[in-house]
Amino acid sequence: MTKTVENTTAPEGTTVPRGKPKSGRLWKPVRTERHSNFSKPKTSKSSWARKMEEKNLKKAVKSYEKELQTKRAEEKELKRKRQEEHHKVKAENQKKAEVVQPIKNLAKLKRMKKKSLRKIVKR
Repeated sequence: MTKTVENTTAPEGTTVPRGKPKSGRLWKPVRTERHSNFSKPKTSKSSWARKMEEKNLKKAVKSYEKELQTKRAEEKELKRKRQEEHHKVKAENQKKAEVVQPIKNLAKLKRMKKKSLRKIVKR
């Protein structure tokens, strides 16, 4: 028993149902044209004046960015200097506020233990 398949053509305007492709990828479209026949869009050409306008705009944006960066850097530097000055003043105030007890008898140092010697600071 052999089956015969008739080669019939569908009338114009109707689509022939596709079978399942071997790859199993049903979502892939069927190519009707070759790649070389695809129409490629022409690139739109811009005028000289428009190019210069875009160039000037870009230049203005870059200069504005540079301005902002320098401003930010200056602010950062000022803040750093203020903090440094504040730390100096704080350290000076701490030194002034310290309670100091001078050691007149140096023989006491020899009798002291290591733990208490660590606490002693020479001024």
